[in-house]
Amino acid sequence: MTIIETQNLSKRIEKKYIVKDVSLLIPEGSITGLLGPNGAGKSTILKLLIGMLHPTEGKVLYKGNPLTTRDLFFIGSLIDEPALYANLTAQENLKVRTIPLGIENKKIDETLEVVNLSDTKDKKVKHFSLGMKQRLGIAIALINDPVFLILDEPTNGLDPIGMQEFRNLVFSLSDKGVTVLISSHLLKEMEGLANHIAIMTDGCLRYQGAFKQGDDLEALFMNVMNG
Repeated sequence: MTIIETQNLSKRIEKKYIVKDVSLLIPEGSITGLLGPNGAGKSTILKLLIGMLHPTEGKVLYKGNPLTTRDLFFIGSLIDEPALYANLTAQENLKVRTIPLGIENKKIDETLEVVNLSDTKDKKVKHFSLGMKQRLGIAIALINDPVFLILDEPTNGLDPIGMQEFRNLVFSLSDKGVTVLISSHLLKEMEGLANHIAIMTDGCLRYQGAFKQGDDLEALFMNVMNG
């Protein structure tokens, strides 16, 4: 089953298309890597998926039906750098989000445990490492228990330990049934993580399909780029 589908999705600014005629399928339960060089249109697609941008043409479907604002409650996202309050703790940053949503306090501790930040409750975010800030951003995206999680270049700037922690987190979410879409230009990282691949360049979708661990993602990527 497909959880998210775009049909001929396009975004034009004045006369220039940023993305054009993108028909993307995200299988439910997958870890999908959305790959492409800088400027390929990856971030634009992600913003179109969650309503941060409105399409010039085409549409987005959620579980077979046109995406509505109600559906966004089931979608978590971390696009660009996480918006964090530096002088608050991780727990307080989540509290700011849970109060308007009526989410119980126990959910904060549960979510911090998921992203391995349980031992930072009294530490202000301004003292966090980049990897910790990324994990807190993911915690904010997870606070609603989404069934679909969108992450835009989440491993940028992470050291090897941070990368491994991120991989473990994504695998644990996938084991719980969360569909994950990750935008990245890091082929080696996605090779060990994704089981579905989509490749974009120049605002167009050039390839999408299942991916098996052990396959050569770099060779696939270069064949698509040179095709």
